[in-house]
Amino acid sequence: MVNERATLTGSQAITRKIEEKARALGFASVGFTTAAEDPLRTQRLEEWLGEGRHGSMEWMENRLHHRRSPQGLWPEAKSVIALGMSYAPALDPMALDEEGERARISVYAQGRDYHDVVKKRLKALARWLVEHEPDSELKVFVDTAPVMEKPLGEASGIGWQGKHTNLVSGEHGSWLFLGAIYTTLELETSQPHRDQCGTCRACLDSCPTDAFPGPYTLDARRCISYLTIEHKGPIAEEFRKPLGNRIYGCDDCLAVCPWNKFASEAYTASEFLPRAELTAPRLAELLALDDAGFRRLFSGSPIKRIGRDRFVRNCLYAAGNSGEAGLLDQIEPLTHDPDPVVADAAAWAKAQLA
Repeated sequence: MVNERATLTGSQAITRKIEEKARALGFASVGFTTAAEDPLRTQRLEEWLGEGRHGSMEWMENRLHHRRSPQGLWPEAKSVIALGMSYAPALDPMALDEEGERARISVYAQGRDYHDVVKKRLKALARWLVEHEPDSELKVFVDTAPVMEKPLGEASGIGWQGKHTNLVSGEHGSWLFLGAIYTTLELETSQPHRDQCGTCRACLDSCPTDAFPGPYTLDARRCISYLTIEHKGPIAEEFRKPLGNRIYGCDDCLAVCPWNKFASEAYTASEFLPRAELTAPRLAELLALDDAGFRRLFSGSPIKRIGRDRFVRNCLYAAGNSGEAGLLDQIEPLTHDPDPVVADAAAWAKAQLA
């Protein structure tokens, strides 16, 4: 019987074994690329930041030197293992578009926090790799460090950055959570994925706030995901109506992608399955949340990180767009909320329904 440790010799054999183990751990996609800098990728990032399209996400600019390349963050890195976990939904993410008394929460936030789930699987893969390659060093990342997961995913062949700037997979559509392992191993690189968007404009044309100045370019300052999650103050009035009933994130540009027809929820980890109370929540119940109630409801959810005040602000904009005068009973007390941003949103919502 051949010892498994003995088979991990040579770059090609190692990558094959890593891929097998990654899929056994629940990763739907895995690829390999170099940790060296890509000048074109760096140029695009610098141009995007230079135009101010990152909005108030100062960390994007402050750690630009780390984002230039994996080696900019960790000079000893030689290779990157790019991985994706599917969260393909079973239900239509846009089904609640016309149901004003209900709130829409982005698909990715309806289950367990993907940071915790993906990192747990990455660490398991990292432990396995160290056991078989004890002289190697590695670091794991899931969206909490200056790592360019989407360009690295494209370079490693697990998908391509679509016109909506998110990664698209021929097998899993637009529904992939991304993670990365930086390693000192010199691994055989995968073929970069070619762009397969063609002439399609579905994602660009679906955006309620015109957040795409052009294909492959996102202005975060106009993006509903940015506005409802990252933006801390009052949302500009020009965007309040287009928010509709979206209270956390937006799936529109992802949901309309034709490549989603190949995605299957069979690959979706059980932790990402939606919680019943988050698939079609009633705005009246969400508007009644105090800080303690908010923390209880969103324990273990990525929504918890924005806090009660920003969350209720979003719900108030949705209430103002609902056409449901019955929500005025929940809105009125919030016009005197201690948080001035919440009070401002409540006054706006009240005026819309008056």
